[in-house]
Amino acid sequence: MKTIQFREAIAEAMSEEMRRDKNIYLMGEEVAEYNGAYKASKGMLAEFGPDRVIDTPIAELGFAGIAVGSAMNGLRPIVEFMTFNFSLVGIDQIINNAAKMRQMSGGQLPIPIVFRGPTASAGQLAATHSQAFESWYANTPGLKVIVPSTPYDAKGLLKSAIRDNDPVIFMESEQMYGDKGEVPEGEYTIPIGLADIKREGSDVTIVTFGKIIKEALTAAEDLSKDGISCEVIDLRTIRPLDYNTILDSVKKTNRLVVLEEAWPFASVASEITYMVQEQAFDYLDAPIQRITTADTPAPFSPVLLKEWLPNAEDVKKAVRKVLYKN
Repeated sequence: MKTIQFREAIAEAMSEEMRRDKNIYLMGEEVAEYNGAYKASKGMLAEFGPDRVIDTPIAELGFAGIAVGSAMNGLRPIVEFMTFNFSLVGIDQIINNAAKMRQMSGGQLPIPIVFRGPTASAGQLAATHSQAFESWYANTPGLKVIVPSTPYDAKGLLKSAIRDNDPVIFMESEQMYGDKGEVPEGEYTIPIGLADIKREGSDVTIVTFGKIIKEALTAAEDLSKDGISCEVIDLRTIRPLDYNTILDSVKKTNRLVVLEEAWPFASVASEITYMVQEQAFDYLDAPIQRITTADTPAPFSPVLLKEWLPNAEDVKKAVRKVLYKN
């Protein structure tokens, strides 16, 4: 095993796959000459050249459409959005073409594209640059949605996403690119649609994904000092969602807290909450608790931003509530 940064895991996954398959290419704003806005494509232009690592204009709709067209003609593009906030400019191509083309062509046109880049809050970036779109894209049949939280998961899942014949939304975080973690020296992939139990426990299940899992793990460690055992599940993939791992855990702990760095209405947490009450209601010993951002645009003020974002204290409060220890 070696220890590398999250951004290096992303670069390794893309580079390894591009060496394996000449039909794979990367394009996006600043991915080539600048080595990526967050240096997640560092060194790739030097290795693969400008025909396969392509700097684009600031025109997400245009290069998302180019990716769809090239995928229809046998290529396998990786599209980097500098942030998924900017993907809204190209969302027509993602939702109405990439996601639907296989069905509309009667299965004749697979669309093997990975749309990747950072999502959600990254500090004082205010309302238009701090949004999480996992539930938006997961609401679209035809798209797969992945949100890794560690370098190990990022590399293994990105390699699987690049090999997939359907369009994949691969969401990262600006605040995780410098995170370090162990990654195998050799070849490996992680199956899409399989959650991971990051911490085993017996008293309460905490389900989350992405960088906000750090708050869940911090809360679980603090609560363990009071004799409370938390099981922390990292979804990793939002669509397809691993319902079985969640249900198996809830049937063991009988309590559920769902943590998500997104707005509450029509969220991933909403889907999980509905599914668990439908399929495991008799196992629940307390109402499910859901923790999200405040239901407002993200504020710029650091004081307000701290209140807007979920944190470990919110998780601990929710855990104690489902255990009737408030």
